[in-house]
Amino acid sequence: MPATHRFLVRFFCLLLGGLLLATSGYATTSSELQAPWNTLLHRYVTPDGRLDYAGLLDEEDELLGYLQGLRKVKPDPQTWPPADTEAFWINTYNAAATYLILQYYPVASINDIRVKVVGGTKTPWEAPVVNVGGQNYSLNQIEREMLRNQFHDPRVHFALMYGAASAPAILAEAYDGARLSQQLDQQARRFLNDPAFNQLSPQQVQLSGLFEAYGAEFGSEAQLLEFVNQYARVPVLPTAKVEYLSFSWALNDRTGLSSSQALGKQ
Repeated sequence: MPATHRFLVRFFCLLLGGLLLATSGYATTSSELQAPWNTLLHRYVTPDGRLDYAGLLDEEDELLGYLQGLRKVKPDPQTWPPADTEAFWINTYNAAATYLILQYYPVASINDIRVKVVGGTKTPWEAPVVNVGGQNYSLNQIEREMLRNQFHDPRVHFALMYGAASAPAILAEAYDGARLSQQLDQQARRFLNDPAFNQLSPQQVQLSGLFEAYGAEFGSEAQLLEFVNQYARVPVLPTAKVEYLSFSWALNDRTGLSSSQALGKQ
């Protein structure tokens, strides 16, 4: 079946197939809820933090089942701890983005995907790709409304799976509210100290284009350097020169780009 047709069939099932499921509250523990996604991550995230999409295709039904189960879940700020809510939306974003890519795989870049909707097509960022508690969400909605606007935590950008070769390495486990801060710190430390994505020295830093794209969340240059120093193994001076590296949107498949390609130094 062509990738586009495969996606439409699966997408229809994801958004409409669970209409008879009743919306419920926090009916299960966070770890139980995330267990299927956690298992898939353990199996298909490579040691260098990329994703084996080809292998995951064999278990796409398990991923679909996990996503369909989210129709029964509605994070409630009155009963859910904030960290559980933040972890839930990170996991939802990552699983939905992964499933979307699988429906078009093999694809060179997530940005090449166009999702058919009534009246035309939408980008992978703006198309509704997951239903949570009976409401459809796009990836951009989850990132902006459910994560950035609620939690104001720039570390989330080291956790979201943008499907790009220059994006931070994928954590090989689901995010868990009980350990979320430690997991986000781990991701920030891993990404910032990876010379494939960031080059740090006391006098000069060459940072991933991710920091430039979300500059408003990291603050002024002085605030950005202060943030970097929270995780950098090499201390950076407050007067260090800041430059930004190009960002590769090639798919973060198991066959990765070289360090020079990831940094845009072809």
